[in-house]
Amino acid sequence: MSDPYETTEAHLERLLGRALNSFDLPDRLVERLGTALAHSSSLYTTHHSPSAGLWRETHRHTYLLPDGEAASLWELAYRLGGDRGTRHEVFESKDGLGLAVARLFGESPAEPVLPEAPGPGGDGDGHGDEGLEGDLAVLSALFAAPSPQQRRREYTVEQSADHARRVLRRAENADRPGEAVAELLRSAYAHHITQAFGGRQCLTDGRDAGFSLYEHAFVLLDGSEFSLWEVEHTATPDGRHMCEVYDSEAAARGAMEVRARVR
Repeated sequence: MSDPYETTEAHLERLLGRALNSFDLPDRLVERLGTALAHSSSLYTTHHSPSAGLWRETHRHTYLLPDGEAASLWELAYRLGGDRGTRHEVFESKDGLGLAVARLFGESPAEPVLPEAPGPGGDGDGHGDEGLEGDLAVLSALFAAPSPQQRRREYTVEQSADHARRVLRRAENADRPGEAVAELLRSAYAHHITQAFGGRQCLTDGRDAGFSLYEHAFVLLDGSEFSLWEVEHTATPDGRHMCEVYDSEAAARGAMEVRARVR
């Protein structure tokens, strides 16, 4: 935790002292930072992967120099599987920080890949019992949850409580999360949005309807995580766009399946 009464000189000394790679910084940059008049630190991103024992945060430390210019250092704080303590590395650029994240954690995996959907009725013309059975088989494959896997997330620290409020406000379903969830998410300080399913067209009540599913994952002040699942679809009587929000993936996918099977 930052000390609001810490001098800029002490802050820089502490930052460089805990960094494993501070010797990699250019001497000229360190000398310039040593003359800084003031500093500001902010959390840039946070990433949690509890089941794998991985955790990391990135911080931006900005220094005001005597000539009126500003210089920044980018800090990576992390724990790998089996680590008992936190490690720190510091970089002079955001690009250097990104390379370190790739080196330590690997490239972020692609989003779950869902089966490609053939046209309504499979290979047939979409009419009769065979067409109906083909549609239902496609729906079962499309709305099935992806195989369990550890999802890596890079959280954004930016007005997350307000983002949660807006997601809940646009929900039109009667069984949307209530005040207890809204109160919980008022303590959100970081969030990440993932499209878990999208761009699929299904025959609903004799016409095409589009479906998308988004996970809005939040980090709360106590370090816990909570997700809202948002379904966007056009399976409405007049074909208009509609948003529904649920507090579990199972409930959201169940709602999608119900909407898509209406005929």
